[in-house]
Amino acid sequence: MKTLISILFCCSLLLPSVSDAQIKISDILSKKSTGVSQEEAGQGIKEALVKGVTNAVLNLNKEDGFFGSEIYKMFLPEDAKKVEKTLRNIGLGNEVDKAILAINRGAEDAVGYAKPIFTDAIKEMTLKDALNIVKGPKDAATNYFKEKTKAKLIAAFLPSVKSSLDKTDATKYYADIINSYNKLPTTFKKINPDLPSYVVDKSVDALFDQVAKEEANIRANPLARTSDILKKVFGGN
Repeated sequence: MKTLISILFCCSLLLPSVSDAQIKISDILSKKSTGVSQEEAGQGIKEALVKGVTNAVLNLNKEDGFFGSEIYKMFLPEDAKKVEKTLRNIGLGNEVDKAILAINRGAEDAVGYAKPIFTDAIKEMTLKDALNIVKGPKDAATNYFKEKTKAKLIAAFLPSVKSSLDKTDATKYYADIINSYNKLPTTFKKINPDLPSYVVDKSVDALFDQVAKEEANIRANPLARTSDILKKVFGGN
């Protein structure tokens, strides 16, 4: 007999009709024949989310997590695009490249601060929250994290991003290219974009994109679990 969550995922996460799946989930949760209680189901869901969040952070919190990614690599802020083009045209492309590399290294360093924020959100998750994630749409967990953590992430990231940008010399390199541009006789409008806020926004967006991918993996592979509770809840061997 299939275990509780195996049936839940088959019924609610892979079928188009959410309302029908919710009725089935309600029926299944009321049965003790599955051998999995609601509390165990909630615990299993939380453990799966912890694994997913950990993977999401680790995928970015490493060398080239941003710089080596076609999706997440950061370039100069939109307001500074003219700066980049002008400086490359006058032979200062190497300085621009140093700034871009350092900005991405700063982001890679800073995202490590995200894990405890996500973990706290999971700890605060109620049984109802956990079961609603199972019964909800395919991005229910990601939306839960956005609601519970986005403001905290932005607030926590700002000082850590500033520190990381300083540590990787991104602040220095960025200031160098902006100052070089501002000193040009052809520059009438001085540029001074807010680099930390730009990196924070890009980093948070990348984190939630990674969380969404991990959620999709959890839903698509309910048997790929390792701990005893996950084996029991998700039907692993």
